[in-house]
Amino acid sequence: AAACEESSGLAASVDIIEYREGGDKQSVARKLPGRAHFSNITLKRGITTNRDLWQWFKDILNGVVDRRNVSVVLLDSQQQPVVRWNLTNAWPAKWEGPPLKGKGTDVAIETLELAHEGLDWVD
Repeated sequence: AAACEESSGLAASVDIIEYREGGDKQSVARKLPGRAHFSNITLKRGITTNRDLWQWFKDILNGVVDRRNVSVVLLDSQQQPVVRWNLTNAWPAKWEGPPLKGKGTDVAIETLELAHEGLDWVD
């Protein structure tokens, strides 16, 4: 379990399939739900000595298929769980390290983008 400070991309959509029945004299098309799509999730955290996320991404780079079920948990100000989103069959599609600047005092942030095949909201 890797703690991340920020995430984005909690989104899902469903294609709309329009059709008209052969005997239907109405000109109105019926609408059915089609294929579901899930946006990639982007996780951000300050760089640490923990390389678990990097190693997972490196395995994918080396051709090792390593899909995992992942939870994104929203915490309140007391660090207690409020809401959990579960991702199905997630794998790291992109890793980005911090910009390397010689000047400044910005926190070094790493970013991991996860592709996945399902999203569920759990209270």
